[in-house]
Amino acid sequence: MKLVIATRNNDKIREISDRFKSIPEIELLSLKDYDNSPDIVEDGATFFENALKKARLITAFTGQASLADDSGLEIDALGGEPGIYSARYAGDNATDTERNMLVLDKMKDIPEEKRGAKFISVIAVTFPDKTEYTTYGECKGIISFQMIGHEGFGYDPIFYLPDFGKTMAQLSLSEKNSISHRAKALEQIEIRLKKILKNNSS
Repeated sequence: MKLVIATRNNDKIREISDRFKSIPEIELLSLKDYDNSPDIVEDGATFFENALKKARLITAFTGQASLADDSGLEIDALGGEPGIYSARYAGDNATDTERNMLVLDKMKDIPEEKRGAKFISVIAVTFPDKTEYTTYGECKGIISFQMIGHEGFGYDPIFYLPDFGKTMAQLSLSEKNSISHRAKALEQIEIRLKKILKNNSS
């Protein structure tokens, strides 16, 4: 089975590929394997809408099954911001560092006990026969007072995990893939794909 990951983001490709290495029957591709793939405008009102839109568009373009992730950070003290706008929170061309610094600036006067947040991930898988699956995962933590760590990407350096005593950016890939929001959503997709492969081979 070929499965196209609907992104060019190397970090997301690495995380997803690591998760699916236990399924050798799946050949993973990404948008980096295709020329002239369509631009995807994430204009949905929810993570679910954006993930499905991306997956459907790439399945239509490639003729293959597609997996899309839409994920983001929701901060309690900011009324759920940045939410679905996580990637564009500091502007379309902002860097991860600029987005993290914007959050830290908005949170500078918020005490530790009110800095609760959660990462959310929705994974959508679509097939050429119009079959579709979506899964949801979340990971709770708190917003740190400074950026810490050099692993991961996005808001990982400011997302502190009390149970680990580390930010997400201080975790190894294997640690992150055992507890992250994306890992939890991917685990459910992994189970579904294994069932599909088993049914197809029987």
